[in-house]
Amino acid sequence: MGVVAALVIAAAVGVLSFGYKTKREVALGAALGVIGASVILGALGFCTFASDAESTEGVLGVALAGSFAWIFGSGTKAIFTQRAADLGSGEIRTGTFRLGWWWPWLLLSPTLVILVFFLYWPAYNTFTLSTKLTRLGTPRVGERCLSNFSELLVTSPSVVVMLPLTAVGIIWGIGLWHRRSDPGSWAHDFTRVIRPFGILIFLFSIYFIFENENGGYRRIYLNTVIISSSIVIVSMVLGLALAYLTFQKIRGITVYRTLLIWPYAISPPVAGILFFMMFNATGGIFAAVSDSWFGYEFPNYATNATLARGTIILASVWKLLGYNLLFFLAGLQTVPREQIEAAALDGANSFQRFRSIVLPALGPIAFFLLITNLTFSFFDVYGTIDFLTKGAPAGATSVAIYELIRVGVNNGDLGRGAAQSVVLFLAVIGLTAWQFRQSEGRISYGSS
Repeated sequence: MGVVAALVIAAAVGVLSFGYKTKREVALGAALGVIGASVILGALGFCTFASDAESTEGVLGVALAGSFAWIFGSGTKAIFTQRAADLGSGEIRTGTFRLGWWWPWLLLSPTLVILVFFLYWPAYNTFTLSTKLTRLGTPRVGERCLSNFSELLVTSPSVVVMLPLTAVGIIWGIGLWHRRSDPGSWAHDFTRVIRPFGILIFLFSIYFIFENENGGYRRIYLNTVIISSSIVIVSMVLGLALAYLTFQKIRGITVYRTLLIWPYAISPPVAGILFFMMFNATGGIFAAVSDSWFGYEFPNYATNATLARGTIILASVWKLLGYNLLFFLAGLQTVPREQIEAAALDGANSFQRFRSIVLPALGPIAFFLLITNLTFSFFDVYGTIDFLTKGAPAGATSVAIYELIRVGVNNGDLGRGAAQSVVLFLAVIGLTAWQFRQSEGRISYGSS
């Protein structure tokens, strides 16, 4: 019954992703949904619906079936739409590619080979490993289906299903209300303001589906959200502020810019060592100065969760600041000076010129930096945490990347570590896709 229910849901998802305006679209969408679900469930041997499988594993099986149904349906629709656009454009294609249809694939083959062997194949092996019970250095391997994933979640399937669906329903309802309301009305303005906060509702719902007992994954999730979001926001805001200041024509400004950019050349572990030498309560520079000059006992960040997180964030922001500064400086050089001068003649003050002219012009660069800073905060922060706190105090600074290396490498539990790496990978992909979706129509890459 579980397999049948999953395939029915997959068929419905396939129809929604492919289209339902005609009977042909409904039939094709349902078929694609069933095919996509069968591919992933068949690869798992339909173990999520076995008699000895946990109820949470069944929920994950349905989620996987629906996800692959959506991928097959929406992907096929995108291909058909692009093909129809090419055929209907009436464009006559001439030039190099008249040599044959295989010529573009031949040119792309080096890149495709690299992607297959260094991205897609390792990703597939990681997902396969996440379904195993295996330890580092031992040849014996056991099948665990999705138990490595289900143990990260609460034991109540209804909570795992209802909370994310409720959050998605609220977000969809706000978007529908915004589209249906009249432009200029209070409802339209209100929903426009609260729509970007939809991701917060979803993140809040995800927090409660993770296990919280006996040092569960909920704490790791919370640490990751707090530390990563703080690093991205603070580093980008400070980077823009410093770039705007150093863009001014001041004597010796080139020296200042060089000194501000230099920290980016330092690796995250070295940044962790430097901040450890400064903030260590027993032998650090600040502790020595505080005690000898002011007679004040410097607080020990390693015993306070807030101070420990703040130290990690400060070290990471310092490391990223030069990178953001460099790109924002390059972006400021592309801002049209004539528009700023015209706005000044019209009576706009400095803040109004910055908000209406400079910020929109920096949109593409800010979006690029948002993606790269997010990647750094999720992955490269490991070295800083390892040298500064090692996850202390009591796991308050143990983020997702640190936890999966601790479990998978240090403890040798490869299956659980691979499962956590898959969760982190999906989180980064999901956030990146959401950012691309939110940026549609808001970022301009050129004048029209």
